[in-house]
Amino acid sequence: MKILQKAFLAGYAAVAVLFLFSGLSLIVIACIQMAQGLAPGLTLPARFDAFLEAIGLLTIAVAALELGQTVLEEEVMRSAHISAPTRVRRFLSRFLIVVVVSLSIECLVAVFQLTHKAPRLLPQAAMIGIAAAALLASWGLFVWLNRSVEELEPEAMAAAKKEDAKMEEPPGRTD
Repeated sequence: MKILQKAFLAGYAAVAVLFLFSGLSLIVIACIQMAQGLAPGLTLPARFDAFLEAIGLLTIAVAALELGQTVLEEEVMRSAHISAPTRVRRFLSRFLIVVVVSLSIECLVAVFQLTHKAPRLLPQAAMIGIAAAALLASWGLFVWLNRSVEELEPEAMAAAKKEDAKMEEPPGRTD
């Protein structure tokens, strides 16, 4: 059973590294896109599109980096054995934050692009914003409905908070 646990930890670590690599690669691509947007001879709309594309890439890079950090912290680095409901709520909350923020930024980028290129497609961009709002509202409802679970397992929440405090300490510090 310990071998299986180590295999899962290795798998989660590999996923975290791949998210990191993907995020850094997207940052490099966004930098290239920005440099192309600064190239001489481009029209102002072409420059604008290049930078909007770079913003979209950076948004996805942030999501990839945040998801990698979440997997690393929640699945690899944590030593506390938090109960399943508490762990699921924490992981889902961190994931949904990334998704809602990313969708919101993508909605803004789509609105800016479509306003100039194809205003008839603005309802599709609005649907991205509506999806982000629906996810945010659903997440809020989920958190509100789970308050009672947190009251039922105060020791799990205390263990989670203690683990959070350990992870926030600077390296090399032992108290």
